[in-house]
Amino acid sequence: MENELIELIDACKRREPSAQREVYSRYSSMLFGVAMRYTNSRSDAEDVLQEAWIKVFRHLNSFSENNSFDGWLRRIVVNTAITHYRRNLKHAHHIDLDEVHATPRDLEAFKELEFTKEELERAIGQLPPGYGMVFKLYVIDGFKHKEIAEQLGIDLNTSKSQLSRARRFLQEVLAGMSKRAKEIES
Repeated sequence: MENELIELIDACKRREPSAQREVYSRYSSMLFGVAMRYTNSRSDAEDVLQEAWIKVFRHLNSFSENNSFDGWLRRIVVNTAITHYRRNLKHAHHIDLDEVHATPRDLEAFKELEFTKEELERAIGQLPPGYGMVFKLYVIDGFKHKEIAEQLGIDLNTSKSQLSRARRFLQEVLAGMSKRAKEIES
């Protein structure tokens, strides 16, 4: 870790307002993007980010300079978003494991297709809340199913099933987008 960042973090640990403003300024945009990925609206993302910043400055003494500061900040935002999601979850969804899941052949069919980052983000944004949370935690942030199950308070098999359903849902959305694009080209 670079010396300038270490000094900035140390100043934040001493609760120096100018250092806190600098850290906020440097990382706010990146962390807002993380919060947006896990929430349904800009307003919710702002709430998650606000809570996360409070946690960052409250628990900064627990940060170890041997770790990535970016990663530590991201983890706080993701965990805060999970807490926000669980707090706002109105209906528990029971998942039936006997339903059809995406197969490797299903996934193979989409290798030839190309989508822009915006199209993929739009498709992911259409995922139902439970599917979306599991998909983002597993695919984007690299959590394991056991961790996801513990964080969301769901069964391990529910996490696996929701990921499978999320993939299937995305395949259908992307297939529709591809079909519409081909119709426009014709």
